[in-house]
Amino acid sequence: MQFAFRTFGRGTHPPARKITAGVPLADFDVPERLFVPLSQHVGAPASAAVKPGDPVAVGQCIGESGGFISARVHSPVSGTVESMAELPVPSGGKCLHAVIVNDFEYRTAYLPPLEDPAPESIRERVRECGIVGMGGAGFPTHVKLAPKNKIDYFLVNGAECEPYITCDCRLMAERADEVVRGAELLAAATGAECALIGVESNKKEAFAALETACARLGGANVKPVLLRTKYPQGAEKQLVYALTGRKVPPGGLPADVGCVVDNVHTAYAVARAVDCGEPLVARAVTVGGGEAGVQGNFFVRVGTPFSFIREKTRGDKDDADLVKVISGGPMMGIAQSDLSACVGKTTSSLLFFGEKEAGAQEPTQCINCGRCIRQCPMKLSPRDIERAVLAGDFGRTEDLYVTSCMECGVCSYVCPARRPLVQAIRLAKKTLRERRK
Repeated sequence: MQFAFRTFGRGTHPPARKITAGVPLADFDVPERLFVPLSQHVGAPASAAVKPGDPVAVGQCIGESGGFISARVHSPVSGTVESMAELPVPSGGKCLHAVIVNDFEYRTAYLPPLEDPAPESIRERVRECGIVGMGGAGFPTHVKLAPKNKIDYFLVNGAECEPYITCDCRLMAERADEVVRGAELLAAATGAECALIGVESNKKEAFAALETACARLGGANVKPVLLRTKYPQGAEKQLVYALTGRKVPPGGLPADVGCVVDNVHTAYAVARAVDCGEPLVARAVTVGGGEAGVQGNFFVRVGTPFSFIREKTRGDKDDADLVKVISGGPMMGIAQSDLSACVGKTTSSLLFFGEKEAGAQEPTQCINCGRCIRQCPMKLSPRDIERAVLAGDFGRTEDLYVTSCMECGVCSYVCPARRPLVQAIRLAKKTLRERRK
């Protein structure tokens, strides 16, 4: 099968604006206090495993998984637990946080490396180290590594199709050996015969580094694949189709067609967990946007406040010109009302926008151009869903398969009337969930 430059139907091409693509990863400063959320994943929040006054080390478990679909949380620094407090999270709302005073000694409590890892021991190590999907979803990886169906392909998402974000690109370019090693371990854990790493064609340096790493490590079952640059190439169902030609059915999962998908950063974290015993306590984050005085890619410890990142990267920028702050990318990220939230396992970027980049425009009446329908990668009708929401007919939104929407933002992006289509879809999905409860 020929995989090169494969893609999916529909979608769009927003300006890439990968301004930081050539900026190497660097370690970010660590604050005196870190605020570590006990819910950084899909599923039940972790339950506190420490209390105020307890000493902690880097990598020590401070939150035990709260159920089958849950994940452990570990201390990003050594120091003392000052308090447990309900604090804001980037997605909105609040959750319990462990407030840790950093002693700057960085004593570690890592696990021993796994010798000759078997599938079951890989899954257990991933669970012990609290690894989740780091592309944004945050699904606990150890759950994903135990599918009920036979798996043919393990797919590693290195598309990074959102504008501005470049942390995965730098990770592939600079840490290719660990990414390939992680892909190999993930394939072994699921019984997949082959691991494919999907990389968009605008990331030539990353692709070349992965090819070199595969040749050097002798990983014949790991193969980087060049994909066409298009948004949302990194979406799970679109990536499955682009890499394998298989179609995930509506309401289905990639495992239904013999595939499992995880992010390239997750693969890197798995390699570190297995070979170094290192729990997930830091991640690569892109800091960008026109109102960021210092733009770049940084390894940031979990629990680092957004306000601390702003202070360290402000440069000569004035907050009076700061219109919007987004955690994540401009297409699917979440605008922040303030800078009180902190970096978590799924924080890929923090973008600081001025008025021009924020692009705030008042919506006008729909002109029935049909662009949102023609370009929706899930072949939905966002226009009709919004009309049903405005009419209060949420049953109609279900008939229009609103739950199949992945909220990629293509419809809102291409709409010339600037209709709040994604917001209407989110409201419909939220209302339907509440009615089912």
